[in-house]
Amino acid sequence: MAQDAAEYLTEILRGQAQGMNELFGRLTPEEGSPEAEVAVHWAEIAGRMHSIWTDYQVEQLSRGSEGKPAHFADPIKWIGTLESVLRLLPLSRPEVQQRLWSEGLELVQTVLGQYGVGEAATFGTDDGAAPDPVLPLSDSRFAAQEWRSTPFFALLHQLYLLFRREVVELAEGTEGMEPARKAQLLFATRALTDALSPANFPLTNPVALTEANRTGGESLVRGFQNFVQDLRKGQVTHTSPGAFRLGENIAVTPGKVVFETPLFQLIQYTPTTDKVLKTPLVIFPPWINRFYILDLNARKSFVRWAVEQGVSVFMVSWKSADATMAELAWDDYVAAQIEAIEHVRARLKVPSVHTIGYCVAGTTLAATLAVLARKGLAEAVASATFFTAQVDFEEAGDLKNFVDSQQIDNLALLAPEGYIDGRYLAASFNLLRGNDLIWNYVEKNYLKGEEHPAFDLLHWNGDVTNLPARWHRDYLRDLYRDNRLVVPDSLKALGVPIDLHRIATPCYIQAGREDHIAPPQSVWKLTRYLAGPWTYLLAGSGHIAGVVNPPSTGKYQYWTNDGDPQDLAAFVEGAKETKGSWWPHWADWLRAIDAETVSARGKRRPGGRGDAVIEDAPGRYVMMR
Repeated sequence: MAQDAAEYLTEILRGQAQGMNELFGRLTPEEGSPEAEVAVHWAEIAGRMHSIWTDYQVEQLSRGSEGKPAHFADPIKWIGTLESVLRLLPLSRPEVQQRLWSEGLELVQTVLGQYGVGEAATFGTDDGAAPDPVLPLSDSRFAAQEWRSTPFFALLHQLYLLFRREVVELAEGTEGMEPARKAQLLFATRALTDALSPANFPLTNPVALTEANRTGGESLVRGFQNFVQDLRKGQVTHTSPGAFRLGENIAVTPGKVVFETPLFQLIQYTPTTDKVLKTPLVIFPPWINRFYILDLNARKSFVRWAVEQGVSVFMVSWKSADATMAELAWDDYVAAQIEAIEHVRARLKVPSVHTIGYCVAGTTLAATLAVLARKGLAEAVASATFFTAQVDFEEAGDLKNFVDSQQIDNLALLAPEGYIDGRYLAASFNLLRGNDLIWNYVEKNYLKGEEHPAFDLLHWNGDVTNLPARWHRDYLRDLYRDNRLVVPDSLKALGVPIDLHRIATPCYIQAGREDHIAPPQSVWKLTRYLAGPWTYLLAGSGHIAGVVNPPSTGKYQYWTNDGDPQDLAAFVEGAKETKGSWWPHWADWLRAIDAETVSARGKRRPGGRGDAVIEDAPGRYVMMR
């Protein structure tokens, strides 16, 4: 049986080699023959690609070590456990190897039999179409007909799917490991098996080979240009370069920068209604990303929508870290939130403000509220809304795979000037959804040479920011690894012990049902530490689309529960589902706290007579790289 399978495979490989020979031209054709012309053409294609690579190497040598951009694959190197944990899999055990061999051999015979090879040959359907796959296509990139049109590629991708399934099952069945270590093993297994997909390599991807044949190799040249350009940038490109310009076709809601510090700018947006809520809103976006995720365009903008609801909206725009910010710590971000709140209160002469904290800025907002409560200043904040924010990191999702002691210590190697290049963080986040945000683009843009789409969300995703290394290290160690924020008085900010149980401010807590960065069960835990009233809302979709879901699209849904659930399971069991955006629900909650309105005049309209402002929105800081 094994000998028959080996013979089958030999024939398939021989046929594959012949097909490649026909595709790229014979190696030693007779002069003047059609084959010679083909060989010359593909030699020219290879020469153009070689020239592109040579130019890049010369360019890098001329730059030397100074100013050389990080290779976009480098960030994965500091995730030191990804490769090492795979050694924990029992792949060397005889019984495991025997099972893999038996299942693989059975799959080989079944697949080859469908194509008329061997005694069990059936060749698929009556109309001659390629047969259906034996194993389910858990990777959508294998759905193309080219993966089933020849025995070689049919067998190749099916064996890969078998290998991935078996290795992941081995990781899932590993016993005797700490839960955190096992989660790390599962993450590493999935990440590395995704990377080994035949769809990621030019000679094992029939879709890429077909495109190369159709375009006479031009797709290979374009793809190689895309690859080298990403090497220059130091990150994978997801969207068309130059398609978006801040303040022109993205982040365009009218407003003015009314205040700034070395750490942030404060934008006030121009009202569009005659009356506005007396209590203004201050939004704190995460400094790991640019603020304009909440102001992508007129249709998607949460900022524009909130302004249209009669809310005076202020937005913090954080400065991307540089060497001058090397010593910044969490205290500085807590102080910045308090400073922004106090500036808005003084500017509009109001006793309090509403606040929103998104992701890590929401985590920090919880600490800010605890500090204000301890200092007797809680009344400065009328309400706090948390977008996908965590305070208890016990179940913090896949990001916990990046925060063991070794990896935290390695941060110093990535930050010789005191700040972490945002491209490293982007690579880590992309790795959480590797097939969607890395390998999908490897196939499309590198192997098939496709043009990048013009997509505002992907533009924002690639618009990275740098982080102060000291603060980032402390954040990962104290919160993600040691989970100290939920331990009363374990941490301090501005010299004040932090106890979340002191927070009596009304809170609105939004979570995404499919959020892989801040899982809903982790976000839910904030409700367990609050002394005041809270509303928990579970939105459809994930970390971004679950938040940026305007009513005009009619997409997704959300769940609420007016009872007194004690855990997320009880919340879901008794929840009411509502179709569409949750934004109107939040606006009603905000008005229920304080519905008083005032005229939208004076400093409610930034940049008016007698109002000295700094510059137009979106400001300088969001454009700093």
